[in-house]
Amino acid sequence: GSPYQPAIETLESHPEKKFYNVSNLGGAKYDTLPYSIRVLFESSVRNCDGFLVKETDAMNILDWKTKQNRVEVPFCPARVVLQDFTGIPAMVDFAAMREAVRNAGGDPVKVNPACPTDLTVDHSLQIDFSKCAIQNAPNPGGGEQKALARLSPLKPPPRKPPPCRGHSSCRGACGTGEAGRSSGPFSAQIENTPLLCPFHLQPVPEPETVLKNQEMEFGRNRERLQFFKWSSKVFENISIIPPEIGTAHQVNLEYLSRVVFDVKDFLHPDSVVGTDSHTTMVNGLGILGWGVGGIETEAVMLGMPLTLTLPEVVGCELTGTVSPFATSIDIVISITKHLRQADVAGKFVEFFGSGVSQLSIADRTTIANMCPEYGAILSFFPVDNVTLKHLKHAGFDKAKLEVTEAYLKAVKLFRNDESSSREPEYSQVVQVSLSSIIPYVSGPKRSQDRVAVNNMKSDFQACLNEKSGVKGFQIAAEKQNDVVPVQYEGNEYKLSHGCVVIAAVISCTNNCNPSVMLAAGLLAKKAVEAGLMVKPYIRTSLSPGSGMVTHYLSSSGVLPYLSKLGFEVVGYGCSTCVGNTAPLPEAIRNAIKQGDIIACGVLSGTKNFEGCLCDCVRANYLASPPLVVAYAIAGTVRIDFDTEPLGTGSNGESIYLRDIWPTRQELHTVEEECVISSMFKELKEKMEKGNKRWNLLEAPESTLFPWDLKSTYIRCPSFFDKLAKEAAPPRAVENAHVLLFLGDSVTTDHISPAGSIARSSAAAKYLTSKGLTPREFNSYGARRGNDAVMTRGTFANIKLLNKFIGKPAPKTVHFPSGQTLDVFEAAELYQKEGIPVIILAGKKYGLGSSRDWAAKGPFLLGVKAVLAESYEKVHRSQLIGIGIAPLQFCPGENPSTLGLTGREQFSILFPPDLLPRMTLDIKTSTGKVFSVIALFENNMEITLYKNGGSLNFVARRFL
Repeated sequence: GSPYQPAIETLESHPEKKFYNVSNLGGAKYDTLPYSIRVLFESSVRNCDGFLVKETDAMNILDWKTKQNRVEVPFCPARVVLQDFTGIPAMVDFAAMREAVRNAGGDPVKVNPACPTDLTVDHSLQIDFSKCAIQNAPNPGGGEQKALARLSPLKPPPRKPPPCRGHSSCRGACGTGEAGRSSGPFSAQIENTPLLCPFHLQPVPEPETVLKNQEMEFGRNRERLQFFKWSSKVFENISIIPPEIGTAHQVNLEYLSRVVFDVKDFLHPDSVVGTDSHTTMVNGLGILGWGVGGIETEAVMLGMPLTLTLPEVVGCELTGTVSPFATSIDIVISITKHLRQADVAGKFVEFFGSGVSQLSIADRTTIANMCPEYGAILSFFPVDNVTLKHLKHAGFDKAKLEVTEAYLKAVKLFRNDESSSREPEYSQVVQVSLSSIIPYVSGPKRSQDRVAVNNMKSDFQACLNEKSGVKGFQIAAEKQNDVVPVQYEGNEYKLSHGCVVIAAVISCTNNCNPSVMLAAGLLAKKAVEAGLMVKPYIRTSLSPGSGMVTHYLSSSGVLPYLSKLGFEVVGYGCSTCVGNTAPLPEAIRNAIKQGDIIACGVLSGTKNFEGCLCDCVRANYLASPPLVVAYAIAGTVRIDFDTEPLGTGSNGESIYLRDIWPTRQELHTVEEECVISSMFKELKEKMEKGNKRWNLLEAPESTLFPWDLKSTYIRCPSFFDKLAKEAAPPRAVENAHVLLFLGDSVTTDHISPAGSIARSSAAAKYLTSKGLTPREFNSYGARRGNDAVMTRGTFANIKLLNKFIGKPAPKTVHFPSGQTLDVFEAAELYQKEGIPVIILAGKKYGLGSSRDWAAKGPFLLGVKAVLAESYEKVHRSQLIGIGIAPLQFCPGENPSTLGLTGREQFSILFPPDLLPRMTLDIKTSTGKVFSVIALFENNMEITLYKNGGSLNFVARRFL
């Protein structure tokens, strides 16, 4: 038990609930800690067992101010999120561990993940709808291109309901109704339960195509899905979000968030690590979390802590108030830009200051999700009143909210807006003044030329004067106020320089937060209610992008108002150039050409908009969706919104932009009350109903998984082949041959199997022997549940430079026979002959992102030790975690100074009382003896190594 038991208290408002009162324990020091560090401290106190987590660790975290960047600390996250097939190896290892524990005489039912593990199975099922209105959109919906190609030949002829008003090019309701399930930020379709056509939001029958496609996908992944289903039935602590729940990824991540855990009436903060690149978005909800590799997540599931260097925490202070015309995108981009300039790489960022409460949860999760863009580990927004309000809409019941608030306040993890509350002390502070964030548009020719909206009129004037070039149009001064009258649909209109003729609201997932599309809708609603209209010759269009955006627009009820202004839904996804959906009316084109008018197109969305919308539109501006609507109503870009009205209302008075612009408050209210609550209600229903095909999928219910020996996807790995009750003392490595002699900077990509399976590779030979054709090989990623494929793919990278071969090739020399073979084939021969192997390497062995097979693969090839000049930190600990000894040459020594050719045989003796960083002697068959350092950093690592790695260490705990 924890030595901190005395710190357990009961919650005043709910005496049945207990918790560690870390704020009393930490005293004055605790009050100056950043909130994110308080979460680390609570975890170390609660998990302190004197072995994996020691008292000194907790005290180091409390001394964060002096110890940051100087000590390593353990962290036990409250839960793990696995995304789809990254979850396979971890689950396969647990299944294998049950087998091993039974074989060693233990009880296999006891083998379960140590912490709650959520697995979302959505990434393997990607279906793109067929192209409808936009015949040549490059990749509508942003899904995977190949999925689209698969669907096209099967496309049923579209039925012909009436096309939408005023858009002759619309082909009527679309052929298939299922939207793209891609991995873009807001992309998966959320349809109101009857399937909705993404263009017309009318229910459509679900055609055969989609069903066929899903069946194909289901068939191809059946084995893996059955394995997941078995896992969800037999393991405790595992919950699975089945495929085809089909909501945006973020919503899944948020649906799984607990904020505060309540385990048998014991409370503690939620925290998470995951293999999912979007994991960091949960920091926007006040949940500490970040993405890690497969092997680290597996270690956490096994009950081992993660180790991290106690990070610096950069405080980002938000002050001032946001300009009413600035949108969420403006705010997010501006804050991320400040952070990029502040050098926050490898640090935590935490937000504080009076401005934080102006950011909605959608803004916060977007900023948190963009971490990789500015290099921080995470961006933490402590829970405050905005968070609580959001949780209420996201389906937390009243009782849970009360406990959450009371607990967070008791342990001082709740952020108050009152200035009286003391701010923590940070490593450095970056200030962002929200008042300085003003809306910009980009144009008129290049997207990098930004113009502040309040300078738009004067900037356009300057462009008319300037010489032809990147910005200028060179219009003679006497012609700058020319007006060309034009007849259109029986009325006369006047065109002049700066008139808007194209207005397109496009949502591009890469830079769109759905609330910005909602802002355009609310602006339209207020404009229509005030009696404003858009001139009929302006080509207006609306492409909602993802199903998420459609959901925002339809559940908030703004679509009819947008279409009243002419913004009809014309297409879905990135409608590249609106020019080819509807050309400008002839009369307008002629008038523009005849008067040499500089006409404008205004669009939202695409960052890199360079192409011409229409050959006669010479000025193009990118603006936020609500500004596109505003410029469409004004009919010109030569307007100063502060001093000039947009138009005349139904009662004859002038209406300014400020009169109809939705406030941030209005926007947040509609977003939380309509959109978010309907989204979570729907997801909850879907989760409870499950998915028809998933529910019908048969899976075994046995305690042990019935491995299918014919399977080429899932196989019982041999990590536990010789599991004995007691760990044996470390065995000496005798007369080992060198499997590979490598140079400096060998990355995990060189080591780990990745990408497609080459036809000449060892893995291909294995799959061919199982009766598969090259078309059915799939990728290493898809087969990572099969150790036979993965072991054959280890060191199979064609760029591998092995000094025995002299040129890049995935080959090595088998010394007893002198043959040059695939690395796997040589390793297999050594294993048959009972000869151990080691790897010789230079500096920085194991660079690059952590990949779970970069350590597992070499282990299964029979590698007993790696001897290198230096290691990448994460890879070194992964080698120990699997049971390979990382040895380091003494300073100033390397294979060439020691005169090693790699053709010798090496013997390494490990003393029974192995100590961290101990010096060991290596003898070679040529009679040389030299010393190396055993790179174990602490006793915990030595214990793991003696046990043959963390998998075996944990398996023995179940015996």
